[in-house]
Amino acid sequence: MNGFRSLQYSSSLHQRAYLGNAAQQYCFSSIIRKHASVSWCYLTPNKNLYNSWHNLSSGKRNSRYIIVRSELEKMGTHEAGYPLSEVPLSSKVRGTFFYATTAITAIFLFMLMLVAHPFVLLMDRYRRRIHYSIAKMWASLTIAPFFRIKYEGLENLPSPNSPAVFVSNHQSFLDIYALLTLGRSFKFISKTAIFLFPIIGWAMFMMGVIPLKRMDSRSQLDCLKRCMELIRKGASVFFFPEGTRSKDGKLGTFKKGAFSVAAKTKVPVVPITLVGTGSIMPAGFEGILNKGLVKVVIHKPVIGSDPEALCNEARNVIADALSEHVDC
Repeated sequence: MNGFRSLQYSSSLHQRAYLGNAAQQYCFSSIIRKHASVSWCYLTPNKNLYNSWHNLSSGKRNSRYIIVRSELEKMGTHEAGYPLSEVPLSSKVRGTFFYATTAITAIFLFMLMLVAHPFVLLMDRYRRRIHYSIAKMWASLTIAPFFRIKYEGLENLPSPNSPAVFVSNHQSFLDIYALLTLGRSFKFISKTAIFLFPIIGWAMFMMGVIPLKRMDSRSQLDCLKRCMELIRKGASVFFFPEGTRSKDGKLGTFKKGAFSVAAKTKVPVVPITLVGTGSIMPAGFEGILNKGLVKVVIHKPVIGSDPEALCNEARNVIADALSEHVDC
């Protein structure tokens, strides 16, 4: 029975059935449950069979064993929305050319950003508009050969000189590219590890992107303080309130940090809905690039002093827009 204590991986429903049968054979009943993209097979004693087995055994036995099957976020299995075996070759080729394009473009534009950086620090330390103009050029040149972006509600964007808190749903790695094409100098929040990436990480540092250590409460507090400081200096900030990319395209729960910043600094919240990025480059499949159209919908600013009310209103606006727009 020691084998039941180890972690075992199975990749199909047939193996789940095998685990269930094996459990019964060894006097256990199996209960399959799924939570957060992880399947758990709980093995609990089968009273009718366990007693006779226990009587023949000596020593104490644990009454519960757990076998965990990590589905790797369901990637590459028959249950996946994009099984690895079914990814078209053309999407893989497009993905390769996409990254080649973004890398080559980044190298040349990074040199331009590097030359301008001393002047940016002297003249525009907080908004860094020149750097964001270069970033817009980089994003636009990268995506132009591969897909189009359709904008709705551009008139709802605040004045470039008016600070605001921008929030959006998060579906794909491509979300950043789509948002940079808006040409607004809002400060993103990014994991600290990404700043170590050559060229891209260095460019993020010069743009004033705000670093964040996940699962570190002090870092989270420092991040929110930094956001409020930037807003008071005239810059805008950008949050993905879900905290991570959606694996199934559904809108997740919003965290209230962005809305607390907006309420405390008395600036508007600008909700943005991104449609189509998750279909072109699904979360977890950053190596492929499908064909499609991206829609960027800018909604009317939301103003208020109650973070929870701001959070609910912004989420409802984005959720309604997602349900109205057909994914490209």
